[in-house]
Amino acid sequence: MKIVSIFNNKGGVGKTTYMYHIAHLLERKGKTVLLVDLDSQCNLSAYSISDSELEKSWKSDRGNSIWNALEPVYERLGDIRKRQPSSIKSDYPNLHLIPGDVLLSNFEDTLGDSWTSAKGGSAGDLRVQSAIYRYVLWAADKVKADVVMLDLGPNLGALNRSALAASDYFIVPMSPDLFSIRGTQNLGSKLVGWQKEWEQCKQSYKGDSIELPSGKPVFLGYVMQQHNVRKTKSGMTRGWSLFGSQVEAAVKENIIDKLDPLGQVHHWSTGTWNIGKIPNLHSLVPYSLKARKPVFDCKAKDGLNGAHITTARKSINHFNPIVDKLLQVV
Repeated sequence: MKIVSIFNNKGGVGKTTYMYHIAHLLERKGKTVLLVDLDSQCNLSAYSISDSELEKSWKSDRGNSIWNALEPVYERLGDIRKRQPSSIKSDYPNLHLIPGDVLLSNFEDTLGDSWTSAKGGSAGDLRVQSAIYRYVLWAADKVKADVVMLDLGPNLGALNRSALAASDYFIVPMSPDLFSIRGTQNLGSKLVGWQKEWEQCKQSYKGDSIELPSGKPVFLGYVMQQHNVRKTKSGMTRGWSLFGSQVEAAVKENIIDKLDPLGQVHHWSTGTWNIGKIPNLHSLVPYSLKARKPVFDCKAKDGLNGAHITTARKSINHFNPIVDKLLQVV
């Protein structure tokens, strides 16, 4: 079982839409997939299950949201609650979800407050720092998951530190714009610092009752998203190409060159870390959101008509090459 985080410290790059579609295709190709919504905006959960199901997941007595699993740890009244993940839909029987929760932001405070003591080896504080990892392991075993995908919010806070430490791999969705390039500048440095601090946690802990993550997520690459397509060498309009051509160099300088010495970069035979391009799907995405199904599964009954139906069906061709690459490592 492998844990893959989808993460960028810049928002608005389409990471949740990307993750949702990739997960469905992995399931279609025979993998059991567990999705974990660790973004307090809960967009992945709203995409995946009905509003009533999401509301049920928030109920403290029997809900299975990520907050309900972590609340006893937050309150320091016990360890993780073992709540069964949700099944997403009958058409994809091996696709499961740990729903998100707006209250998850409370846990970030506890992670921040307990970090210094955790680095000193405090068992109680390491139990807090490893809670997400340990619950994900339990839930993945419960559904027999082959792949776990974590949807992270756009920040470099304590919650994402804990989630990335729990991950085997991470992927960075990016838009070909100035802000995405800027967003890579402190990402590699932050991950280097976190890795050293997690090593300190593990070395300081003298017990053996708490399963701690490695804290060394491997960078798989980036996915270029939301550009407008043209029949040019880059596949983008001239405007998008201005920044799109700078992305690889920025990723290499700011992420790869810093993580590679630590063994935290996957090297593809292509010699590049651009693992796919997903263009702007424009008005097809709202239909997908409303139907709660991938764009490529949307049909006339979901409101599409004419050329939209063909475009939706063919959109799978944007995602398949990325899935094929992921299958090489998971």
